[in-house]
Amino acid sequence: MDYLNINKATWDKRTDIHLESSFYDVQSFINGKCSLNPLEKELLGSVEMLDLLHLQCHFGQDTLSLTRLGAKTTGVDLSAKAIDAAKRLSSELCLDANFICDDIVQFGENNNKQFDVVYTSYGVLCWLPDLSQWAKTISNALKSGGKFVLIEFHPFNDLLSGYDYFEKQSADVEKEGTYTENCDGKESTIVTWSHSVSDVIQALINAGLEIKQYIESPYSPYDCEQNLQHVDGKGFVKHHKGKLIPQIYAIQAIKK
Repeated sequence: MDYLNINKATWDKRTDIHLESSFYDVQSFINGKCSLNPLEKELLGSVEMLDLLHLQCHFGQDTLSLTRLGAKTTGVDLSAKAIDAAKRLSSELCLDANFICDDIVQFGENNNKQFDVVYTSYGVLCWLPDLSQWAKTISNALKSGGKFVLIEFHPFNDLLSGYDYFEKQSADVEKEGTYTENCDGKESTIVTWSHSVSDVIQALINAGLEIKQYIESPYSPYDCEQNLQHVDGKGFVKHHKGKLIPQIYAIQAIKK
């Protein structure tokens, strides 16, 4: 199964929809709005004059927000349409950012540059069959003492939705629409994998990274799932049997 081309085709289609969505609100971004949430800003710290690699950057809003904050940025994504849109935004806003269309593993095999920071966030890991290769890409791309920041949706939600929590040999292959409010109802094939939090942490440790912070939160900054409730000043929450469940987790790590 050629999962890369299957997922690439899906993300090419999603990009056109996302560019027109209020979820991504491109016009506000063009007008100066930062797409980063407080948590990622806190974990990243000051990025001024730092070489920063953003993996699975979609059409580059976070990458360009980090450019606005003074970072020297490189964004990588599988979707050619997303990268083309990122380049257009970069040009329109006169922001100096580098964008590369590539699969993460292939990028890791070809990349010979090292960065001060590697960043990736929100809905990225389920598209990767092998976390060891992912973590190796991150470690190899970091300078000694460099920082890695991951913010991800918590897989506990996937478990409640009927997916596996622990890794399995086979991928989940299904058809679904996209998560923005302007989804046109058309479905595309996606190929995804389950990864437990411990598998994520261990892959990073095995690749030579030292975990400095691990955070779980019941608040998601995004209303992109069913049955979420908004809490003013906090974000979106979900309950299971009357109890709050984790919506996101975050990892900050340093290359030894």
